[in-house]
Amino acid sequence: MPTPDDVYRAAPPAEPDAAQHRTRTRAWVARAWSEVWRLGAAFAFSVVVVGAVGWEADTGQRQITPDQLALDLLVGLVALGLVLLRRRAPTTIALLLSAATAVSTFAVGPTTLAVVSLSTRRGWWRIVLVGLVFSAAGWTYGQLYPSVDPMSTLVELVGSVVVYALLVWIGAYIGLRREHLRSLHERVATAEREQASRVAEARANERARIAREMHDVLAHRMSLVAMHAGALAYRTDLPPEQVAESAALVRDSAHEALGELREVLGVLRGLDGPSSDDEATGQPAPEGPQPTLADLPELVRSASEAGTAVRLAADSVYLASLPTAVSRTVYRIIQEALTNVRKHAPEQPATVELRGARGRGLWITVTNPTVAERLPVAGRDVAPAAPPSGLGLIGLSERTDLAGGSLSAGESDGRFVMQAWLPWDP
Repeated sequence: MPTPDDVYRAAPPAEPDAAQHRTRTRAWVARAWSEVWRLGAAFAFSVVVVGAVGWEADTGQRQITPDQLALDLLVGLVALGLVLLRRRAPTTIALLLSAATAVSTFAVGPTTLAVVSLSTRRGWWRIVLVGLVFSAAGWTYGQLYPSVDPMSTLVELVGSVVVYALLVWIGAYIGLRREHLRSLHERVATAEREQASRVAEARANERARIAREMHDVLAHRMSLVAMHAGALAYRTDLPPEQVAESAALVRDSAHEALGELREVLGVLRGLDGPSSDDEATGQPAPEGPQPTLADLPELVRSASEAGTAVRLAADSVYLASLPTAVSRTVYRIIQEALTNVRKHAPEQPATVELRGARGRGLWITVTNPTVAERLPVAGRDVAPAAPPSGLGLIGLSERTDLAGGSLSAGESDGRFVMQAWLPWDP
């Protein structure tokens, strides 16, 4: 029986991704084609120059022997091979090919290609050095293959300088254009990276917002469940009627927590678009819980039923005239503050105070007596407090910061005071 290692060794190697293979093939073909047409252009230019020199030799205007013409062609073919190395050693190849034009007109085409390639890098001292060799090679060619016209040497020297300057200008233009295109590609890549970073940041912020929403929604309900369940577990002296009432409160609180969790999950599903079930039924996805101060009396009632007596000191104007976003934030702050009271100071009363004015801002103050140690009551144990998550005050600080406000919390004179300020635009 073959072992897993034998099966692994017998398995064929994974084929590369087809798209990447096509991309590499296209890139290789593009590079090969760019090299072929440049060599073809250099060869054609060399043929034209050799043809002109051969015409001068046939008409007697220049003294060239057949052996010299053969040497010209041989050096030119070597130059065509050397020009392939111009990208690895641009200065050296340009110097060698420029020197080769002293004995070979067929090397003019490869030399032209090498000079243009060198000029694209715009290393000016290298360009000047190659230019001196290029001009000296042109003068040397005039001395080795003299023309019958005595002025032809001076004309060829001036012409070589002008031609070299033209080649440098062409190469510098190509180099600048390449740099410009490269900068555009870098800008596009940078913009794409920044866009991806902004999308990732927005996604992280949205996840953090949903996490805060889930914490605020579920912590309130689950603290009620923990409170009543703890009472049932540790209060063995309760009459059957009170046990049934507490069990019903646990059941109702659990159902409400599940319902609110379902709504939050609906928000999460809405981030990726409607689900197939929503499309099939034609019903919109459930919206997330968005309570406001209009729901504050219900929050106070549920907290009182859980054993935390809440005294609300607020004018009814706050329940109606606040902007929706501010009202929602105030509700969440009070909800989380009462949840913390149940966790850290169970069965202690809490005071919620709202004060402020339009244009000056709104202050939310929640206070409760601190509890140093929970002492057992005679004849029964004390239910443990709900475990702290360590995220309550952090979430409240983040929520108030996002709303443009501030939050402070701490103990003072035996009471724990949490105070938040939110802007209230006129």
